[in-house]
Amino acid sequence: MSATSTNPRSPALSVVSPCYNEEAVLPELYRRVTSVCRDTVGEDYEIVLVDDGSSDRTRAMMEELSAADPHVVAVILSRNHGHQLALTAGLQIARGDRILILDADLQDPPELLPKMMARMDDGVDVVYGKRTERRGETAFKVHSARLFYRVLNKLVEIEIPTDTGDFRLMSRRTLDTLNQMPEHHRFIRGMVSWIGFRQEPLEYIRSERLAGETKYPFRKMVHFAVDAIAGFSVLPLKISLWLGIICAVIGVMFMGYTVWGFLSGNVVQGWTTTMTAVLILGSGQLMMLGVIGGYLGRLYMQSKNRPLYIIDQIICQPQVNAVRDDADRDDPAA
Repeated sequence: MSATSTNPRSPALSVVSPCYNEEAVLPELYRRVTSVCRDTVGEDYEIVLVDDGSSDRTRAMMEELSAADPHVVAVILSRNHGHQLALTAGLQIARGDRILILDADLQDPPELLPKMMARMDDGVDVVYGKRTERRGETAFKVHSARLFYRVLNKLVEIEIPTDTGDFRLMSRRTLDTLNQMPEHHRFIRGMVSWIGFRQEPLEYIRSERLAGETKYPFRKMVHFAVDAIAGFSVLPLKISLWLGIICAVIGVMFMGYTVWGFLSGNVVQGWTTTMTAVLILGSGQLMMLGVIGGYLGRLYMQSKNRPLYIIDQIICQPQVNAVRDDADRDDPAA
């Protein structure tokens, strides 16, 4: 069943796709998304493409697509802000009654849209893709991702679905709630889970990347994992407290051993015992300071109250832009 727009100025569907150096896949992304949108909602849709400071022809290709198709809205960021913030920019711009998040690499098939729409017709607010198989990815990446989600769910107080990404269809009220959340270090799939409402999975097989290279090397994956854990749990702070207690107990035990040796007349050589105690206590203190510093750094960056991203330009056809401007004037939050 096709969705119909509840607001004459808003399309029934927005597809939001952040792009970073995706010139090799952008034409196929546009073709497949356009095809499935027309089959599902007719002409009542928009495609929001966000250029996250690309260094190839991604921006130029977006401009060409926008000039040729009034459904395409190209959002050009001032620099590379990272995937989660680029996605945030696109979600802020999207005006659809339902919003599909889709990565540009086409590992997540847009052809699942009709099934997602049917679930939402039954009253579901979020239909998220759940991967049953990840083709074209190394065993290390598959197992590390699986481990990450299981560890994350042990640390946080909410349930974040395992084996998922940002690929999902959301209702307007879910997105409006998400757009009110101002944190800088964003883990959007966790933020959507935190919102609640009715959320259901749709299982699928994740395909190989169509072209190009992954934008999440190991370093970025670690950074992403840290943001996810720190954004949804204070358990690392509690662990650092217990680590401090354990180190203190070990230190007291070493002190008792040293005193016992002195009273019993055994000369304590000192070097090995001292170095062991210093290393144990010092490493524990450094770990605790690192955890506390991580949380403190996030508070510091948040307290600056800088914008999450800066948009250089929004490119769409004049008649589309006029409608968007009118809607902005009528929206007290704009």
